[in-house]
Amino acid sequence: MPSQFNPVKLFAGSASSVLAEQIAHASARELGDISVSRFSDGEFQPIYNESVRGCDVFLIQSTFAPSDNLMELLLMIDAAKRASAHYITAVIPYFGLARQDRKDKPRVAIGAKLTANLLAAAGAHRVMTMDLHAAQIQGFFDIPVDHLDASVIMVPYIKSLKLPNLVIASPDMGGTARARVFAKALNAEVVICDKQRKRANEIESMSVIGDVKGADIVLVDDICDTAGTLTKAAALLKEKGANSVRAVCTHGVLSGKAYDNIENSVLEELIICDTIPLKKACDKIKVLTVADLFSKAISNVYEHGSISDLFRMGDGVQTKVKF
Repeated sequence: MPSQFNPVKLFAGSASSVLAEQIAHASARELGDISVSRFSDGEFQPIYNESVRGCDVFLIQSTFAPSDNLMELLLMIDAAKRASAHYITAVIPYFGLARQDRKDKPRVAIGAKLTANLLAAAGAHRVMTMDLHAAQIQGFFDIPVDHLDASVIMVPYIKSLKLPNLVIASPDMGGTARARVFAKALNAEVVICDKQRKRANEIESMSVIGDVKGADIVLVDDICDTAGTLTKAAALLKEKGANSVRAVCTHGVLSGKAYDNIENSVLEELIICDTIPLKKACDKIKVLTVADLFSKAISNVYEHGSISDLFRMGDGVQTKVKF
């Protein structure tokens, strides 16, 4: 376990350097000195430029595509273990491959389980992440997992909008439980968009369960990838009489034509967290930082405090709009 008698050091992976700097600033700490040596063929090797012997180290890296980000984190963990770090926590704001959490068709991999195995095999003692695509992924690990909830950041922002007729919507049946968490916190009703897919990232049909006439809708999801589901759901809700439609998503993957889809949609705004850096600016995208929440979680792990205390709305975690 981490010990209050051991030095704490935070290190940033290449994919999350900006967020890691903000977490370190919120923690009143400096980031540790790490560099990545690269060979001409693309092979790379993380190198700690300072001692981590006997330290409790927190390695901050989201594992979004490409797979180099995951491989870099695994090498960082292995290097820390071989350098005699006392306790290694992999801080993964966005846990990649989480959508591969089950065998939903024959002869497919379960990528989330494989990633869990790789992290443990590399030498991680603990994983800290946020809004897994499926909460049961925590059960894939045989090491402790701290699963943070972005609703403590999103809910205060939605409250600040003071929408007159707020209704929470789930863009699919699978997100109903997540939508109900927001609805309970905001004392709002829930509607559901029932979608049928042809294949990944391609929707065949969609219908709305519930009355949305005159409502100010907030769609709630964990991942926004191509934004196809969100923008189609928003258009359908407007057709059904909604006054306005917004969306909140923890992880802005935003691949393919996502930016164009969002710009050309009826969405008033898309609110995301900075677990994944934006590829470019977009007037309709608002970014809320998770730095304070992760900073508090890191402190609580080191000081043997409660992580569940951070799940209470407005419990000292500030909502900050980056842009």
